[in-house]
Amino acid sequence: MSNHSYDRRVNDAIGVTVFILAGGKSSRMGSDKAFVKLEGETLLAKTLMVARAVTEEVRIVGDAGKFSAFGPVVEDVYRDQGPMGGIHAALSTSPTNLNLILAVDLPFVEANFLRYLLSRARESGAMVTLPRAAQHLQPLCAIYQRAFAAVAEESLRNGRNKIDSLFGMVRACVIEEEELIRGGFSSAIFRNLNTPDDLEKARSSQIEHRAE
Repeated sequence: MSNHSYDRRVNDAIGVTVFILAGGKSSRMGSDKAFVKLEGETLLAKTLMVARAVTEEVRIVGDAGKFSAFGPVVEDVYRDQGPMGGIHAALSTSPTNLNLILAVDLPFVEANFLRYLLSRARESGAMVTLPRAAQHLQPLCAIYQRAFAAVAEESLRNGRNKIDSLFGMVRACVIEEEELIRGGFSSAIFRNLNTPDDLEKARSSQIEHRAE
């Protein structure tokens, strides 16, 4: 849990759309990650709650038949291309220049951090603003300008769906771990749940945290 208290301005939520990437195959989990429960809530419900604490403009990227009951849904144009396909679909339909892409399997990300990320994106003016934690970029908890859709589309058309390879082609603002720490944010907020073992460890850690 972060001890950082970000000073939320009245206009923080203006001009940003949050897209929750929920269309993964979840093959390693063995069941749909969006509907896996942690602390009595599905990962989708947790992510929607955090996203709506940042802005009312929240959309789900995935199968409309599966997710339309939970909010507006955007479906991939380039199917089965992983997160790149989802990011492209999101940005291609976005009504705003700034867009927060958030994976559904990051249940420990906090609204305070998302507001901080948004503020850094506005300060930097970069096409992509994303954190780096444990030496890994976090492209599924990042701010993208709408124009990145064209970059993603060109890559997809050329059969390339690795998102990290594109960051060297655009102006990117990387928030390094030292900055995260100074801001009171732990790299643990980017811990994702890919397997049943990941889920069990997360449940155990939550039980231990409540017992302290």
